[in-house]
Amino acid sequence: MRARDIECAFVERWRAADMDDLPKRAVDDAWLKELVARIRPADACAYAAARGHWAAIAKPLGGLGLLEDAVCKLAAAQKTANPSSAPRALAVFFADNGVVTEGISQSGQEVTLAAARNICAGAASVNCMARAAECAVVPVDVGMVQPLDDARMHTCAPLRGTADIACGPACSRDAALHALAAGVRVASMLADAGVRVLAAGEMGIGNTTTSAAVASALTGASPELTVGRGAGLTSEGLARKRTVVARALAVNRVDDGADVVDVLASVGGLDIAAMCGFYLGAAACGRPAVLDGVISCTAALAAARIAPNAKGYLLASHCSSEPAARLLLDELALVAPLQAGMHLGEGTGAVALMPLLDMACAVYAQAASFDASGLEAYRELS
Repeated sequence: MRARDIECAFVERWRAADMDDLPKRAVDDAWLKELVARIRPADACAYAAARGHWAAIAKPLGGLGLLEDAVCKLAAAQKTANPSSAPRALAVFFADNGVVTEGISQSGQEVTLAAARNICAGAASVNCMARAAECAVVPVDVGMVQPLDDARMHTCAPLRGTADIACGPACSRDAALHALAAGVRVASMLADAGVRVLAAGEMGIGNTTTSAAVASALTGASPELTVGRGAGLTSEGLARKRTVVARALAVNRVDDGADVVDVLASVGGLDIAAMCGFYLGAAACGRPAVLDGVISCTAALAAARIAPNAKGYLLASHCSSEPAARLLLDELALVAPLQAGMHLGEGTGAVALMPLLDMACAVYAQAASFDASGLEAYRELS
C-alpha cells in the first residue's frame, strides 16, 4: 500500500466519523477506563519466537544489536512471528501553548501556523524524509490558536490554544480528555486503513516547556534536569524557562504525578495529550508505535502510566539532545538505536528509523539460516 493510498483512506474515515464534531461529544474518565481495559499485553510468545529466529540466522548472535530488538518488538506488538515494518504512517499533531507569553521561546505562535502550512503542502523537513521512507503523513490540528484553512489539515480542536501554565492550568480536564480521544481515533483510523506501523510527531511553539513540566511531574525530576534550550535559547532564556516550569509545577500542584490526565491538563498541552491518546490507541489496535523526540517520549510515558500494557507497543527511534530525553527513555525502559543529536521535531526522528527497520526486517525474513548454510550455530557464551 502506497503512502498516498493510506492518506486517502484516512481522509475517507475521518469524514465518515465526522471528527470535526468530536469536541462536542461525551468523553469522560469512564471512557478512558474502558479504553485501558482493551489494551492487552504485547505477545510474549511472538517476541520469543522472533528472538529464536534471529538466533537461527547465519550471523553472529545479536549482530544487528538494537535493530534485532526492534524487530522482536514489532513481532510482539503485531502478534506474529512474521512482523512487518510497512505500511506505515506518521500523524503530526499541531497545538499552541499559552506559556509562550512567559518569553520561553525564540519565536511566537505564528510559527506553528507556518509549519502547519508547510507540512500540509508537503514542503517541511518531515515530508521530505517521509517521501524517502515511503511513510504517509497525516496532519491533525488539536489546538492551534489560528486554524489553517487547508483541506489537507484534519481539524479536531477542543480549544484554540491553551492558557499559561505558569499562572494556572493549561486547560480543563475535559479538553485534555477530548484531545486524548482525538489521538486515539487517529491511531484507530490509520490502523483501519491498513497501517502496520504507527508514529507520531508534533508542532507547537512552547511545547518543550510543557513537555519538561509534564516530565518533571511524572518522574519527580527537577526542572534543572528536564528543561533544555528547545529551538535554541540563550543561557538567560534557559534560566527563565526553568523558573517558569518550576512555577508551573508549584502553582498547579502536580508534584506527585498520580493523576496523569490532571498533569496533562494542568501543565501539558493539547498536542501532548493527543499523542498520549495516539499511543494508547495504537496499543488498543495491536499496532507498534515508533516514538520521536522528547515531546513524543513525554506523551509516551504519560500513556504508559495510564495503561502499563501500552509500554510493550512502543519503539524508541532516537535520543533527542534535550536533557529530559534520556530520563524519559530510561523510565520507559527503551534504548534508542539512533544517537544523532537531533532535535527538529515534527516526527523526523521516528521517520529516520523506518528505513533501518526495513533493512532489519529484510535480514530477518530473507537471510540464510545456519542449517541452510551448513554451518554450526553460534552459542550464547555464559
